[in-house]
Amino acid sequence: MSGDGPGAGYLALAASGELARRAAALEALLRDCTLCPRRCRVDRRRELGSCATGIDPVVAAFHPHFGEERVISGRHGSGTVFLANCNLACVFCQNHEISQRPAAFRRAAMTTAELARAFLALQAQGCHNLNWVSPTHQVPALVRALALAAEQGLEIPVVYNTNGYDSVEVLRLLDGLVDVYMPDLKYSDPEVGRELSGVADYPQRAREALTEIFRQVGDDWVLGPDGELRRGLLVRILVLPEGLAGVEESLRWLAGSLSPRIAVSLLAQYRPAHRVSASSFPALARSLSGHEWQSAAAALRRLMRGDRHQVQGPPRFAY
Repeated sequence: MSGDGPGAGYLALAASGELARRAAALEALLRDCTLCPRRCRVDRRRELGSCATGIDPVVAAFHPHFGEERVISGRHGSGTVFLANCNLACVFCQNHEISQRPAAFRRAAMTTAELARAFLALQAQGCHNLNWVSPTHQVPALVRALALAAEQGLEIPVVYNTNGYDSVEVLRLLDGLVDVYMPDLKYSDPEVGRELSGVADYPQRAREALTEIFRQVGDDWVLGPDGELRRGLLVRILVLPEGLAGVEESLRWLAGSLSPRIAVSLLAQYRPAHRVSASSFPALARSLSGHEWQSAAAALRRLMRGDRHQVQGPPRFAY
């Protein structure tokens, strides 16, 4: 489906007062924090949980980004808001300077009014969307800032760009508010999730989250006049060495449990980073082989239908 597309979903919620009510409901979860499946149950107003983040928004950077998938970046860029810290602890994180160095951002908190102005600045620069990168642990502040910005003329769609370790309860509060979901599906094996990201329940929780996301937006896409995605779902799968991501199993689950028409972004950008070394995580201490990439791409072709997949491999892996 294409054309000018509908307006951002949060506009109707803002007009009815529902957006402010959603923000309040999300903020209430901070008192006994259950924002993500870790369920730290700390009072984020007074102490820090595993994400090492309080109640105020902590942003590492915000700017137009042209390196996302082409349906996200479009011609004018995606208005990315890189949230500091994370609710996972991936040993190979390529953004670990942002996600796993909370001390570096201890004095970087801003007010929700300042964050709302950042949203409006990205719209003023012509960005196609507002792209929340790693938003899970900061959703209440993001939604409160969204409500403020909507009052001041914000109207571009929201992209929820997440690692996939999300609470279904929180996602339900985002129904109709988020226009584009872009979750990771990192692993199919719980033990791999425990070893590489510190959470043994990653496959279960990510699949529960994706089921809720699929309920909200389905497998159809709404495109804008420049071919940019204005509503829909794009699942990211990063191919890891030695089959650690379990790509084929994840694709089989997506096709069988949700829909074979779900768009998948298959990524070959893995490289050893952060805590990966030959001694610490030897299976990850190299880049992908051509065979590993081609096997993952073949599974995508075999198990998923449609022509909306975003296959991002180096030229030598092209098929």
